[in-house]
Amino acid sequence: MPEKFPPIEPYAHGLLDVGEGDNGDNGHSGGGEWIYWETSGNPEGKAALCVHGGPGSGGRRHARRQFDPEVYRIVLFDQRGCGESRPHASDPAVSLARNTTDHLIADMERLREHLGIERWLLYGGSWGSTLILAYAERHPERVSEIVIAGVTMTRPEETDWLYHGVGRLLPGPWEAFRDALPAADRTGNLVTAYNRLLNSPDEAVRVAAARAWTRWEDAVIAHEALGSPGAYSDRPDDSLMAFVRICAHYFAHDAWLEDGQLLRDAHRLAGIPGVLIHGRLDLGSPLKTAWELAKAWPDAELKVIDDSGHTGSPAMRRTILAAIARFGEGGEGGERREGADRRG
Repeated sequence: MPEKFPPIEPYAHGLLDVGEGDNGDNGHSGGGEWIYWETSGNPEGKAALCVHGGPGSGGRRHARRQFDPEVYRIVLFDQRGCGESRPHASDPAVSLARNTTDHLIADMERLREHLGIERWLLYGGSWGSTLILAYAERHPERVSEIVIAGVTMTRPEETDWLYHGVGRLLPGPWEAFRDALPAADRTGNLVTAYNRLLNSPDEAVRVAAARAWTRWEDAVIAHEALGSPGAYSDRPDDSLMAFVRICAHYFAHDAWLEDGQLLRDAHRLAGIPGVLIHGRLDLGSPLKTAWELAKAWPDAELKVIDDSGHTGSPAMRRTILAAIARFGEGGEGGERREGADRRG
């Protein structure tokens, strides 16, 4: 099996209107909200949705290459406020009030209906894992299988570990992350303090906060020589600003999930086959979360990759490819119509 399939381009793409007629409450003239989507591969194939991380990273287009284009109809989308979705969260005038987990779940359902898909495989990782689980527990009848690489549930204890606890292993970078805040904010919840700075009316304050945030994120993955060290800060300015602003927004609000909600409701995933793939060297999202989910979801298989951290490794990529290929064998066919919203 190749490490990835050859590059392909989408055969259809568009902007899906997910606005709610709020007359501008989302900070954009006219209240409009649109998410970018695209489809590639086999139009009659098994439907699969790629759910990106972040939150706010935008859908990485290379995710198409994880799927056999002869077998799968591959759907990518950019979550609200990032990637090619509009309005873009890099603009401080764009409110994030309507950018919540519930909104993203509703967007996924609207996209599924728009594309005429009955059920789809869900693939993603990191924050995408949380969103996949939240969607699947809300709409289990719409999910055929799940493949997750890098399991998170965005519980308060996980966020606290990533932005406070893991600092005991990286004291220098963590102190720099903390000390980039005003002195009065350094003893409290750092994520809440950063969320405030990232919405400052002062552009210099916003930019400095975003850069400090991504330097910390990069420090947490710096040891991942087989993955992508430096992945967080290696993005254009607008993309970086949207990513950090949306991240802080979600994590400061515990992703609008009750503490332990996704684990508590894992019984709703019964009958959905899943593969949970997690790197043993993942400092930011320790293996414990994947382990707990696998125990609560009997239809899921946990695969621990010894040489991988959060950003993957060749062994993790091969494991992802194998899981997706397995679910593609004899899978149900895709839908028979394409949404009308296309851009050529």
